Amino acid sequence: MTDESLAAESVAVAEDDWVTLLKNSARTGGLSAPALPSPTKARWQLRAGSSIRTAPVYRENTLYVTAGSGQLYAIQTETGRKLWAFQAGGQLHSTPALYGRAVLFGCDDGKLYAVNGDSGAKLWEAKSQGEIWSSPVIQKGVGYFGSADGSVYAVEAKNGKLRWKSPLDSRVYATPYAGEDKLYVGCGDGHVHCLDAATGKGVWTTPTKNGIDSSPALAGDTLIIGSQDFFVYALDASTGAVRWKYETGLGVSSAPAVSGNMAVVGSKDGYLYALEVATGKLIWKVRASQVITGPAVFGQSQIYIQTEWGFGALDPTNGKVLWHAGLGAGIQNAPAVTDKAIYLTGHEGEIYALE
Repeated sequence: MTDESLAAESVAVAEDDWVTLLKNSARTGGLSAPALPSPTKARWQLRAGSSIRTAPVYRENTLYVTAGSGQLYAIQTETGRKLWAFQAGGQLHSTPALYGRAVLFGCDDGKLYAVNGDSGAKLWEAKSQGEIWSSPVIQKGVGYFGSADGSVYAVEAKNGKLRWKSPLDSRVYATPYAGEDKLYVGCGDGHVHCLDAATGKGVWTTPTKNGIDSSPALAGDTLIIGSQDFFVYALDASTGAVRWKYETGLGVSSAPAVSGNMAVVGSKDGYLYALEVATGKLIWKVRASQVITGPAVFGQSQIYIQTEWGFGALDPTNGKVLWHAGLGAGIQNAPAVTDKAIYLTGHEGEIYALE
């Protein structure tokens, strides 16, 4: 089997699989997972040997994690045994994405790597001119990612061949959101860009008043994104017009989580805010940390959040803390939540399976 056919090989996605940041391209998080009680034990715990600033992804009893040392790890989810490790050419700040049998992720060496998810062998690499912290987003066989060189790239997910490159005005660290035919991404110069997914040509641009590290979420025809200017913005996804904006106490780097008419987003002021998608009206806010930069994850009847204080679950109706576990503290990543276990990573390189 060739590298291309292996990467493109169709793999059925199970309901529990988390194949990219916040589970899937729609970023539904744990909406299919039932409410989980407070974890009573760690099924396993291991250390990667370096800090981890990325979220885990999961498929077919294998967890994939990128570490600051430049290694991509494959871990057997039942036992915590390392299956293999791939060494990239620089530090890793990019959450992996799965496509076919391949694992795609960006690297500080300016390359997007694709690795065989079964063996750890490199399939291909695509080059940019700057570090890649953005997680690749894969839609209809195309991988989209931003680079510190100020451009957004679209490559063939099966072989890394460049489809288009769209230069913007500043670094792109945030992960884009790919709709059916449009790509949405925040930029370091404070602008939100909508690009044509097929060509990379600009459709609209909306300014904020500071840089953007927040990855957007799409709720119907409303795009929700945070800015370092302290505001959460709701934009018309077709035109970029501002529908509303809500001011928090500090910059907003957290990616919004959306369920129905509720958007939940954290701020560097340490509060988690629940806002109405339609109006921007505050539903509740709760202090969950000194600083919040990581995204919340919706479950069926709980909201999960990892902060510097640890990992916990909130009641989505009022923000009340339902339970708290002091594991995985010190870094703010999105957990992978299944009906069997919760997988999360920590600042010192810890990787946990909680049950």
